Amino acid sequence: MNELKPAAPVLGGGGFLRIRLDLSYDGGPFSGWALQPGLRTVQGVLEEALALLIRRPVRVTVAGRTDAGVHARGQVVHLDLSEAEWRGLNRGAELDPSAALLRRLRGALSRGLGELSGAIEVHHAALAPAGFDARFSALWRRYSYRIADGPARWDPLGRYSTLWYKQRLDTALLNEGASRLLGLQDFRSYCKPREGATTIRELQRFEFTRGADGVIVATVQADAFCHNMVRSLVGSALYVGAGEEQPGWLYERLIARQRDARSVLAAPHPLVLEEVAYPSPSGLLARAELTRARRG
Repeated sequence: MNELKPAAPVLGGGGFLRIRLDLSYDGGPFSGWALQPGLRTVQGVLEEALALLIRRPVRVTVAGRTDAGVHARGQVVHLDLSEAEWRGLNRGAELDPSAALLRRLRGALSRGLGELSGAIEVHHAALAPAGFDARFSALWRRYSYRIADGPARWDPLGRYSTLWYKQRLDTALLNEGASRLLGLQDFRSYCKPREGATTIRELQRFEFTRGADGVIVATVQADAFCHNMVRSLVGSALYVGAGEEQPGWLYERLIARQRDARSVLAAPHPLVLEEVAYPSPSGLLARAELTRARRG
């Protein structure tokens, strides 16, 4: 059995264990990740399933909140359990608590989702290394966005995960414009600012590649994203790819630091959170502290 190592702060005089979950989901049936009263969200369904197992409310912290309709293949969350709760997951059976949590959580999710069973899948559950924070320890997040430009590429089987765009797009123009946005920048023009939150981000990758099937895949990677940032970046880039704006227009919008009538959001359904990267265990705490300081 894994050695138990307290990975979360001591609360109320007792040590808590931090648990990491890796999951994926089809965002179509949900009103986004975050809890919203009266609406079905990924966080709400997951926390209800955990509460059913742990027999108390359990709050999870996510690596990156996703909008309504946005999907995830590589989402990461953490939660904190007492040692007794962790050891009790196997109900006395000779089964590692990680395996027990994964098995029972899948069952609870299937029960909670009903006819939507399978829309959320937890692929891995384990004790997290000391200092791990799903949100603040992350080095970067990577998204993909699929675009079928022209009716000849519109595949009905992929319509729920691909943007059907009527005009032909020039990937060279897309990449020329996107490259000018890389680096540490204030992305206020490409975000919906949240009160008290910074809009400064490090955009590490923003590129467009046409695959063998003719479909364009945008890759967008940053240390973190502010609200609506990926959809805004892609939506604006489409003007350039279609020849309606020059590549330099994307950078001009960046330095203007304002939103206007040309600020558009690409549709959510082709957007997928593909991966969240973390440092080695020895660097988790330092990374979390650095990120908190920057966000503050």
